Amino acid sequence: MDHSTHLRGAFLLSFALLAVACTAPTQRTAHQPAAAQPSKPVTLLVFGDGGYHYDHLEKKVYEKVVTEEQFMAKERKDWVEERRPPEEFDAPPMYKLPSNGSVIPATGQMPVSRAMHSYCAQHGCDFATMLGDNIYPDGAMADEGDAKRFADLFTTPYGSLGAGRPDFRIYGVLGNHDWHSSRDGALAQVRFLETTTPFFMNGLFYRDAPAAAHGDVEIFAIDTEVMLASTTVREAVLAEDASEVETEELEQLEPWAAPQNDAERNMVRWLTASLASSKARWKIVIAHHPLWSTAGSKFQQAKSLRRLIMPTLCRYADLYLAGHEHTLEVHTDNCTEALPGSDVPPLPQVVSGSASKMRPTNSAFIREQVKANPELRTLFARGLTWGFAHLTFEGDQVTVRMIETPRDGSGTAQVTYEHSFPRRSSAAPEGMP
Repeated sequence: MDHSTHLRGAFLLSFALLAVACTAPTQRTAHQPAAAQPSKPVTLLVFGDGGYHYDHLEKKVYEKVVTEEQFMAKERKDWVEERRPPEEFDAPPMYKLPSNGSVIPATGQMPVSRAMHSYCAQHGCDFATMLGDNIYPDGAMADEGDAKRFADLFTTPYGSLGAGRPDFRIYGVLGNHDWHSSRDGALAQVRFLETTTPFFMNGLFYRDAPAAAHGDVEIFAIDTEVMLASTTVREAVLAEDASEVETEELEQLEPWAAPQNDAERNMVRWLTASLASSKARWKIVIAHHPLWSTAGSKFQQAKSLRRLIMPTLCRYADLYLAGHEHTLEVHTDNCTEALPGSDVPPLPQVVSGSASKMRPTNSAFIREQVKANPELRTLFARGLTWGFAHLTFEGDQVTVRMIETPRDGSGTAQVTYEHSFPRRSSAAPEGMP
């Protein structure tokens, strides 16, 4: 299937879906917003999973030579095993390593970076969020090699995004790959992002009101890998028709990601109290793991996460931003499962995880997931693409735009989806704290 055919199919899928209807010591003092009246529009750049770089690959990639034929054969095999419709097969663009001629998936890190720079120059980006899996495959190592990792994966692609704007910040969270090496490695990345402009962290989880947002927006960052490591997560298994299969098999997460202190153990309680106390017009929760996803391999993680935080999000949040799936997605959840009997507006979720490494969606799984979960509306789902999201807050409305950049690596930016949502946090549901 050529790329244009794939895009036409993805557009048709999007149309059909529319119809379906703080653990580290504090390094900075978080801004606390005062009650704000709407001011001029505020723009937010959203990207995730940007840490795939040719100089930082697994050792086995350099030790085994893979031909183009072998690469394509494995892609086809994985496609079928993951219950994707065979007739929709497509593969990511390939890259041949100069060192040994081995074929691997291409990275879109720099094309996406160029697209973000050009789009922000034209349309504005007051601040940004970086949604985890910032360093592949295993995060920082807390060793002498981290300086090059941080330069290649943070400073070079993203360090100049806010050039000339002293208030510009890139708010970061960690993802599962950022936890792979050790707790020391994860915290080494946190320390770099805490102390290097324009990046911003304030521990593994934190809140901050971006100065560039004029008091209209407050960010609430959580570490969902730590949350998931504290609870039960089952393996994701699909039936032949791509519907979910329940299993007793448990997913094994890194033991050092499990909560190590009372603050980490009480992260959900912290999130609830923080959101409830916020005076910001827009309350945005950022994390790595999505609440809903469309590839078919992460749904059990999403289920576990919804059990932990959906009641809080449905009560108080306006938006949930995540990565993890290397896709671009927009969903809403009407909160009937999280808050039975309540009458609250649907919660929008934006997944923006295609900043470097592509992953396909699963159209069969998408249909089954929507069918089995009436609270869910999947408005947009695009896989095997490079891109990012851009949000514009204006008064009591936010407009979400999905921007893609082509496989040729040119770094041009094209808006391929747009949808507006009303602010939903004007008041907590009656009778709720």
